[in-house]
Amino acid sequence: MRRLYNIISWLILPFAFMRLYYRGRKAPAYRLRWKERLGYAPFELKKCIWIHAVSLGETIAATPLIKQLQQRYPNQPILVTNMTPTGSAQTQKTFSNTVHNCYLPYDVPSCLKRFLRRVNPAMLIIMETELWPNLMHYTSQRNIPIILANARLSARSAKGYGKFRKTTASLLNQFSHIAAQYQADGDRYLALGLNPEKLVITGSIKFDITPAADLESKAQTLKNTWGNRPVWIAGSTHESEEEIMLAAHRTILKQYPTALLILVPRHPERFATVNTLCNKQGFNTATRSSGELCTPETTLFLGDTLGDLMLLYATADVAFVGGSFIMLGGHNVLEPAALGKPGLTGPNFFNFMDITQKLISAEAVWQVNSADELAQRVSQLFGDADLRQRMGQNGLNLVAQNRGALAKLCQVIDSTYSATLL
Repeated sequence: MRRLYNIISWLILPFAFMRLYYRGRKAPAYRLRWKERLGYAPFELKKCIWIHAVSLGETIAATPLIKQLQQRYPNQPILVTNMTPTGSAQTQKTFSNTVHNCYLPYDVPSCLKRFLRRVNPAMLIIMETELWPNLMHYTSQRNIPIILANARLSARSAKGYGKFRKTTASLLNQFSHIAAQYQADGDRYLALGLNPEKLVITGSIKFDITPAADLESKAQTLKNTWGNRPVWIAGSTHESEEEIMLAAHRTILKQYPTALLILVPRHPERFATVNTLCNKQGFNTATRSSGELCTPETTLFLGDTLGDLMLLYATADVAFVGGSFIMLGGHNVLEPAALGKPGLTGPNFFNFMDITQKLISAEAVWQVNSADELAQRVSQLFGDADLRQRMGQNGLNLVAQNRGALAKLCQVIDSTYSATLL
């Protein structure tokens, strides 16, 4: 099976680069650093701690872990690999030159062998859901322990993997440990053939999110430029969701004519397109990238810069988290909750099912199913400061009650991998 997979990998490699070139039309960063995709890391390392975080969300989730590893193993070089320019940019923005960063090579034998020779990892920590057959095989072949951290597996994904149960079981058991977020995730891994001795339930390290010490003061400074007006944010939106947000905002403006919507698309290559959409629909739009200040006439602020989502969440009175009005599975509703913001989500949050359901049960987040319902809920929260405060506090309490996953994960790392770092 792996031989067939390798043949297919070689055959599709040219098309992978064609896809990078195509995506580079809107996001030029996709046309850069192609040698890294072939395993030519721009540095040579020895016994590094290697963390793979595929994109922006996984990189943000991995940030507290990386900081902990820097403290625990100050003499070990740390390598963070990504697959997307947004993930790489977030890594470089957060850690600068304190970690090494490059793209993960494509899952082709020669590329991975070349990469492993150059970076010489002592261990590999993969964030959340990434399963690459050759990555697993050649790393294990070098006796490098591998952990799947903050692991989650939706019922939908488990059903897909279940079609290839024998192959999936072989892949899963190459991990030294799978540190699953919740028992439901762990049960799905076990059903796919994971050795029970390799499973650890840690909780989600997303609960260990800690806002930057100066975040509140920066947010207040920015909000002061907007004046005393109700503000809501739609974060991490995707194509077709922006139209829903704009429809809701148009309704909200009828009741709250000074209201401001902060709109933050998930992918940077869509910033210009969304800006055009907002202007075409008649919204007086200011953009974060231009440094424009919101005037009293500004009805929409476009967050078109990378890495500012938490800051913009902190300026809002109400937060909607995108990816949930389409069949994507949602994004991390804990980010606004950790800031004490009442949250809203669409109906499709299967990628964050446990976390979102906890927040809904705690009355920190409301589910909405349409633009009209979104507008109704935002307007309700604008008009009730006590309700906003109560929902925000419920979110803060839930986050505090569920902290500790990071400590459990670090115990797994320490007990399993310390010997390989000596």
